[in-house]
Amino acid sequence: MTPRDASGNNSRWGDLERPPLNAASLRRGLVRDGGLWTGLEVVQRTGSTNSDLVALAAAGKVVEGAVLVAEEQTSGRGRLDRQWTAPARSGLFFSVLLKPAEVPVERWGWLPLLTGIAVATGLARAAGVDTALKWPNDLLVTVGGEERKAGGILAERVGADGVVLGVGVNVTLRAEELPVPQAGSLALAGAVSTDRDTLLRAVLRALEEWYRRWRDAGGDPAVSGVQEAYAAGCATLGRVVRAELPGERAVVGEAVAVDGDGRLVIATAEGVQEPVGAGDIVHLRPA
Repeated sequence: MTPRDASGNNSRWGDLERPPLNAASLRRGLVRDGGLWTGLEVVQRTGSTNSDLVALAAAGKVVEGAVLVAEEQTSGRGRLDRQWTAPARSGLFFSVLLKPAEVPVERWGWLPLLTGIAVATGLARAAGVDTALKWPNDLLVTVGGEERKAGGILAERVGADGVVLGVGVNVTLRAEELPVPQAGSLALAGAVSTDRDTLLRAVLRALEEWYRRWRDAGGDPAVSGVQEAYAAGCATLGRVVRAELPGERAVVGEAVAVDGDGRLVIATAEGVQEPVGAGDIVHLRPA
C-alpha cells in the first residue's frame, strides 16, 4: 500500500519512518575524482535496477562505476528469476556497473562473492548487525534466534567487458510485511541504525575497497584476501547441506570449502568431494 499524506494523496513522505534517500548528499560522499563511483542516480520507482542498468550499459550510456538506486522496485529479481518485493523505501535496492578489464574472465565468478563480503562488511559497520553469507549470494541475519534471509545479490554480464551487480537488502521491513516467514530485515535483527543513506555509503565504500583489492591482484582470490574473507563470513561452511542442481540432481553432504574458482565443495557420505558451481543450497539441521 502506498502511504498517503493528510489530503489523501500519494506521498513519498507518507511513512515518516522511511524517509527518502538524499541523492545529492550520496553523490557528494561517493562520487569523486579517482574514485570507483562515477555517477549515482536515485529513481522513485522502477521494475528492476539491474534490468535498467544492463540496458543503459548495453547502449553505452553509462561507464564503469555507475550506480542506480531505486526507492521501490516492482519487478526486482533474484537468482533463478525469483521475485524480490518490498514496500517503498523499506530497503536498499541498487545496481552497479563494473568492468574488470585487468582480470581474466574465468575469475569474474568471484564478483558476486566479493560483493557479498562488501555488503556484510558495510552493514556490520553501519548497522551494527552481525551478518553472515549463505553461498552463493544470500545475506543472513539472526531474528529471534533464527537464521533469516535479509538480502541477496544478482550478477549479470553486459557485453564482453562488463558485469552489473544488483543488491537488495531489507532494512526496515516489519514482521507483518515479510514476504515469507524465512525472511528478515536489519530492523528485526536489532540494527542500531536504519538510516539508508548511511548504510548505502558504507556498503559502496566497502565494495570499492574489496573490488580494488581483487582487481589489483588480477582477480586472484587468495592474493587479494577475498577467498579467506568469504570463508570467514560464510555460514554455509561446516554445515550439512543439500545442493539442488540443474537436471533435478541433488548432492547432500558437509560444505567443507570454497575453492579457488568460488565453487562450494561438498564432502558426501561416500567420501567424494564434489565442487558445486551453481544451484540452490539448503542448510540442513544435523540429525
